[in-house]
Amino acid sequence: MITSLTPRLNAPTVQTLPNGLTIIAEQLPGSAVNLNLWLNVGSVLEDDSINGMAHFLEHMIFKGTPRLASGAFEKAIEERGAVTNAATSQEYTHYYITTAPKDFRDLAPLQLEVVLNASIAEESFAREKLVVLEEIRRAEDNAQRRIFNQVAQVGFANSPYCRPVLGSTSIIEQLRPQQMQDFHAHWYQPNAMTAVVVGNLPTEDLIATVADSFAQTYTIKSPSQVLSVPILEPIKPFETIISRDCVDESIQQSRLILMWRVPGLAQLKETYALDVLAVILGKGKVSRLFRELREEKGWVSSISVSNMTQGNQGLFYIAAQLPTENISKVEAAILAQIEKIQLDLMTESELNRIRTQVANRFIFGNERASDRANLYGYYYSQLQTLEPAFNYPQEIQSLQSEDMRRAAQKYLSSEAYGRVIVRCP
Repeated sequence: MITSLTPRLNAPTVQTLPNGLTIIAEQLPGSAVNLNLWLNVGSVLEDDSINGMAHFLEHMIFKGTPRLASGAFEKAIEERGAVTNAATSQEYTHYYITTAPKDFRDLAPLQLEVVLNASIAEESFAREKLVVLEEIRRAEDNAQRRIFNQVAQVGFANSPYCRPVLGSTSIIEQLRPQQMQDFHAHWYQPNAMTAVVVGNLPTEDLIATVADSFAQTYTIKSPSQVLSVPILEPIKPFETIISRDCVDESIQQSRLILMWRVPGLAQLKETYALDVLAVILGKGKVSRLFRELREEKGWVSSISVSNMTQGNQGLFYIAAQLPTENISKVEAAILAQIEKIQLDLMTESELNRIRTQVANRFIFGNERASDRANLYGYYYSQLQTLEPAFNYPQEIQSLQSEDMRRAAQKYLSSEAYGRVIVRCP
């Protein structure tokens, strides 16, 4: 079945094949075609005993198939000046190639071949395990990652979201090829995949190439055992102030992070006002916290605000880098700025500026073929709809000052939040 979405600036076509694979295609002027393969598997869907498997499998995808020797895919990509890469997150894994339009028909089947038919052989598994273990060691040596892990432990409590996507050394060391083969057979199925292709070829050609490539490469596989999959439940909001305080010998200035548990993709409309609040408080040089705490008072060397949206839960957090002696007064100042939003309506001029800034960042960030493919793949794989990809700017522009105040009152309590303090020596 093929359905065209309501005509608008972006007008992709969505086709679902009988085997369950969804293809999203759009012709876009330019010199490239981007194919993005999204799979609904990430670290939160791993059992504790195999945490890190999804990321490790991403590495093994490029180590050859029964029909394609290790390195042959990359060689074909490089010979044509194309680009390939992959990423694993907590909720998805995606693989992409960007090619010239004239090369797309030749390279698309190779992309599907490596993703669907990974050999996961003993020898290459053992070699790549060493690479992954080294990546974990580098992550543990990275202060920024260590600090974020502290944030995740508080913000996501005992949920699978608090675990590192890379897994731990102790778990990765004991993984076996058969476990990965079962994981691949369970998750790399057409009904858990979204293939997004955007670029300068007719939409019908883009769809036909992906469908034909899938038919050439896909064979039905079954895991040797049933996988245990965690049940994900939203974590309750903080009921009091939960604090974690530690020392990191490698940092030159201390860190203060305040966080609130907020809605995720499952309550998407609730996230829009929080996106705008993040910009009001701490994105850019005209944001309130940057102006007050860095420019006017000089209490912090940097400060930023993010509204991180996961499937079942989000995390609104404010991170400051600062001298240790300023921690208490900076925390008080942050809470005072939030209280001001809770009590006073924004001026129309400030709101107009912020709404335009947020909406335009979204629009400008999705102009290239690869950006557009990422946008469609993310929303469709996570929500089985593309409407948020089209409606986000309008949703942001429709927000009013009262929406900002209501969201701050509802979600950003000054009496219940998480706090991580990482002190320099």
